[in-house]
Amino acid sequence: MDADDMDGGAPVTLHVYELSGGLAAQMSHILLGKTITGIWHTGVCVYGREYFFGGGICDGAPGMTPFGPPHERVTIGTTHVPRAMFEELLAELSARFHAATYSLMHNNCNHFSEEVCQFLVGRGIPSHILQLPQEVLSSPAGAMLAPLLEGFEAQMRGVTSESAAVTYGGGYGGNKG
Repeated sequence: MDADDMDGGAPVTLHVYELSGGLAAQMSHILLGKTITGIWHTGVCVYGREYFFGGGICDGAPGMTPFGPPHERVTIGTTHVPRAMFEELLAELSARFHAATYSLMHNNCNHFSEEVCQFLVGRGIPSHILQLPQEVLSSPAGAMLAPLLEGFEAQMRGVTSESAAVTYGGGYGGNKG
């Protein structure tokens, strides 16, 4: 059903996952010289699915991603964008959001969520989530961490959406899994 066919449109919710299991809040001051509250992964829930960047554009049942239960659910707003138009956007974004283009600093799951939310609602995700990489790099230890993060990023480029494909029926490509 298109958002146009629903009274009031389709709700858009951001699922926020904290990937460090609380260690970021506990250890960041010691390691970075400043406190960060979490290492964030996000997914956008709309039209009964959760969409996220995980080696490719993936979708699954809301709250049932490999990242466990959401740490927080943020109401972004309501969209009146038809689902078919949204699916066209996902097809376009797939050229920029795949394993070879992943960048921990510049092209990660949160950048994907930002673009999707801006398209659907005209409102982005919370700035503290989107700006986390810059916050880490601007810390006293950030310059020393940059080479380690680049190495991690290179490893992540080797990950494909195949693991998500097993769970969700494929990376995004019209997947209704």
